[in-house]
Amino acid sequence: MNNLYHLTTSPPVLPGSDAMVQEVELLRARFGGQVVWLRPSWRTRARYPRALLGFHRLLAIRRQDARVDLHHVYAPQLDWMPLLSLVKRPVVYTVATGLDPGRRLPPLAFLRRLAAIVVPSETDREALARRGLARVHVIRPGIDVARFADSPAPAGPGFALLSGSAPWTAEQFQTKGVDLLLEAAREMPDVRLVFLWRGVLLPELLARVQKLGLSDRVEILHDWVDVSRVMAGVHAAAVLTGRRGLVKAYPHSLLEALAAGRPVFVSRGDPMAAYVEETGCGRVLARLDRAELVAAIGALRQGYERYRKSAAEVGQRDFSQEEFVAAHRRLYRTLVG
Repeated sequence: MNNLYHLTTSPPVLPGSDAMVQEVELLRARFGGQVVWLRPSWRTRARYPRALLGFHRLLAIRRQDARVDLHHVYAPQLDWMPLLSLVKRPVVYTVATGLDPGRRLPPLAFLRRLAAIVVPSETDREALARRGLARVHVIRPGIDVARFADSPAPAGPGFALLSGSAPWTAEQFQTKGVDLLLEAAREMPDVRLVFLWRGVLLPELLARVQKLGLSDRVEILHDWVDVSRVMAGVHAAAVLTGRRGLVKAYPHSLLEALAAGRPVFVSRGDPMAAYVEETGCGRVLARLDRAELVAAIGALRQGYERYRKSAAEVGQRDFSQEEFVAAHRRLYRTLVG
């Protein structure tokens, strides 16, 4: 196949650190094709109008339209993108973070032009079905689970907690729970934090760590690392959000934690929360609150082996790259044969 993959984000500052890019690269490796970045630069991430995405590449995209089998858009949310009405080949649109109930959907006329919409949960599919959209597919992300092995918890006292999905903006220190994790660590003297960072806002994080006197209990990984080795050295992983749509529905750092037999913490309302509760592979926070997080960490530690066993079972079973690729192969074949 010859697909054109459209990313509405910008190239990551730290190569290999963006989960959406990782998924697109996996699909390209299996099906072929090229990537086009629809946003001019990462510095325009917050202020660039979504309706203008890709128009700076319009002529090149229309030339490629005649040569590709289909277009596959990867975006955090389901947005109106007029550019997609100007191509003739089928368009697949993946909603990486899941639908945000607080956001209005694009016009139905635009959505019905899409050949397929890919969402991460059955709840999202049902929400679109209620709007009369039938060409909606549920595909969970996949990782290379073979890189990870279920291993015993780190020896010694204390509790090491990994935090993924680092902020892109100063506001996200609060909305992505970074400040909350630091506050909880200050209250729990035997808790150690490990942050997977993106190369953005590092001075701001260091200032917070130093202000709270946590320099000896916070590790910041801001370069490429062997995540399987990192997971072996922590007890659990967390991705916390104050509102839906900030992170991928199934963040790769949490899937990697599960594959390594590490329980996870997520926020109520995130698409992964229902999965965590159903499988017992971690704890769900009702809100971003220090007392809530401290209690959740305590409860997980008390029943740690039970949570760890559930995490290892589902992490190796439910998020393989093979099933992710196979689901897209089935989808692509329905569109182009």
